Amino acid sequence: MTTFRSLLRWTAPLALAAFAFSAAAQTPTPTLRIGFQKSASLLTFQKHNGSLEKKLAALGANVKWVEFPAGPQLLEGLNVGAVDVGFVGEAPPIFAQAAGAQFVYIGFDPAAPQAEAIVVPKGSALKSVAELKGKKVALNKGSNVHYLLVKALEKHGLKFSEVQAVYLPPADARAAFERGAVDAWVIWDPFLAAVEKQSGARLLQDGKGIVNNYAYYVAERGFAGKHPQLVQALFEDTQAQAVALKANIKTAAAVIAPLQGLAPDVVELSLQRYEFGVKPLTPAVAAEQQKIADTFHALGLIPKPIKVADALPGAAGRATVAEAAR
Repeated sequence: MTTFRSLLRWTAPLALAAFAFSAAAQTPTPTLRIGFQKSASLLTFQKHNGSLEKKLAALGANVKWVEFPAGPQLLEGLNVGAVDVGFVGEAPPIFAQAAGAQFVYIGFDPAAPQAEAIVVPKGSALKSVAELKGKKVALNKGSNVHYLLVKALEKHGLKFSEVQAVYLPPADARAAFERGAVDAWVIWDPFLAAVEKQSGARLLQDGKGIVNNYAYYVAERGFAGKHPQLVQALFEDTQAQAVALKANIKTAAAVIAPLQGLAPDVVELSLQRYEFGVKPLTPAVAAEQQKIADTFHALGLIPKPIKVADALPGAAGRATVAEAAR
């Protein structure tokens, strides 16, 4: 007759094995959720190629791409836990930080000052930024180009209040620009390349010598600390894809164009104005971001001053940025 003790001796190992299998089955596979905008050409190229999926699979992790219409919505998605990492321009993180969002800057793309500009219609009589005084200028409020316009006017001895700012998103701004409802438009690529190629818009002033036009990788603060290996894998793959894109821009443009709904020559022009390749945030770059934040506060665009250093990972980084800003 089988005793209870002998039965336990046979069944206990099986029960433990079943428990271990069940626990393993319930352990979720790490997933890197990336917030991106379709206008972010390198990430669009990277997503299409599926290279990151292969790289993270080797680490036992997955990738989920989440598309947003613009940077502010992406930062909100990051703040509410919908994504872990995002790629945005200079302005959205400043507004997000002012609103109390919890994120950290984890990397940046090199300056691309020629990828944003003030343009006028082909037949416009305007020849310089100084002539914008009293004119209607379309722009996306609180965006990178808002800062470009402020600094360009300043360079030519004008205050922002001396032009008539018309706040419109890109699609509406282009419509207003082409029907002559505004005198100038401040816009970024690929919208800039599109209006140049398709309607013959003329550059009045790009960002060269005035602004940097950096782009930033940001992460939910907790995720950045818990999964540095996934962030590192993302950056390694991004670097590899940047090299491939820049090595053959024409081929890359042909891939990206239908994904962005643009003509290949428009995308090609846009790609030529960017120097892709993520780098760790430096004190000097963070100090430049602080200047934008201070300008936006002075303009009343954000309700309170912020310290960009507070959104850097680690107290040491904050101290270094404070030193660089002096």
